[in-house]
Amino acid sequence: MIALVARELRIAWSGGGLLLPVAFFLLVATLFPFAIGPDAALLARIGGGVAWAAALLAALLPIERLVAHDLDAGVVDQLVVRGWSETAIAVAKTIGHWAGFAPAAMLSAALSAALLGIDAATLLALEIGLLLGTPGLAALGVATAALVAGLRGSGAVAGLVMVPLALPLVIFGAGGIGGGAGAMKLLGATSLLLCVGGPLVAGAAMRIART
Repeated sequence: MIALVARELRIAWSGGGLLLPVAFFLLVATLFPFAIGPDAALLARIGGGVAWAAALLAALLPIERLVAHDLDAGVVDQLVVRGWSETAIAVAKTIGHWAGFAPAAMLSAALSAALLGIDAATLLALEIGLLLGTPGLAALGVATAALVAGLRGSGAVAGLVMVPLALPLVIFGAGGIGGGAGAMKLLGATSLLLCVGGPLVAGAAMRIART
């Protein structure tokens, strides 16, 4: 399992993949104040939601190469022959995907705080929410990648599939920024549900794609 996760991390971080979520976050944080205007109070009120939307899009960035390439290259077949189940492979991909974008997204949120007018208390709540919610985003991303693997224009289809399913995470994450303990609990529960169900769905989808 450690070797599989390490392989996923090497793929995620190759070609500047580690810097891509940081650059994406900072780009959003830089451009958004121009669209909203110089109203600091308004930026502070919606800055957390903007950060969550950016985290969702950062999870979508590498989705085309999470599963499809390994299916086409026969990597999944080789791992199954060696005794790995498709679900276990999906778990390794989920961990690797999370480690590939979530720490960078959390760092980017801290760097973007000044641009979005986020104070220290709000930033702390945002970081806790991201820590709770990004595993669910990673699991959902891998499940979506497995479901759309092999489809023409899979990147666009993945967005259409993943974004509606990820809305509860974004809503609860943004709601927890204002100090809502109930929203944080719902965020954690939703993320846990996705972490349990996502690899099962991804494993079943890879199993079907191999037949």
